[in-house]
Amino acid sequence: MKNKIIAGFIMMVFMASCLQKSKPLPIIGKKEIVDGDTIYHKIPGFEFTNQDSLPVSNQSLSSYIYVADFFFISCPSICPKVKKQMLRIYDKYKGHDMVKLVSHSIDPKRDTPEKLKQYSANLGVDNEQWIFLTGNKDEIMEIADDYFVIAYEDPDAPGGFDHSGKILLIDTKGHIRSFAEGTDPEDVDRLLKDIDVLLREYEN
Repeated sequence: MKNKIIAGFIMMVFMASCLQKSKPLPIIGKKEIVDGDTIYHKIPGFEFTNQDSLPVSNQSLSSYIYVADFFFISCPSICPKVKKQMLRIYDKYKGHDMVKLVSHSIDPKRDTPEKLKQYSANLGVDNEQWIFLTGNKDEIMEIADDYFVIAYEDPDAPGGFDHSGKILLIDTKGHIRSFAEGTDPEDVDRLLKDIDVLLREYEN
């Protein structure tokens, strides 16, 4: 009897694990029904400039899932903590051909492509996998709203900008599938698991 209970428990754990692995991540944001079809929130089209002074658009990222954040180089408050967690994500998926990291500067006037390239070099990351973006400030602030990220100029805030430290997971269609508070390592632990779940969607 005892062996049967143990065997049954092991089977339940195995089945629960399988169910958990097969359950897809939700699509985050508002949705609406149009002509009988469900239309989900997605990141709109964009084109910014990366640390190599090359254009990067939503189309050029459409073959990848990517992890996004918003920052600025001279940020004295939460950015170093968030970058530490982004580095954790980078280290886990370094060299993965389906995963990119995309960091948007909210201070494009000072964060030029040249400065972003030096920043990337200081982090010791691959420019092809971890993309740092700059561009028109209004367009960057506007797209931050589409990521549900707070970002705006505030002369009273440290560094002159106020912004949230969210790290977001985006699928190949531009849908937000998960997010974490980038200053909370335990929340990022959960996000790392969600990245694995999303990757499994593309393995099937």
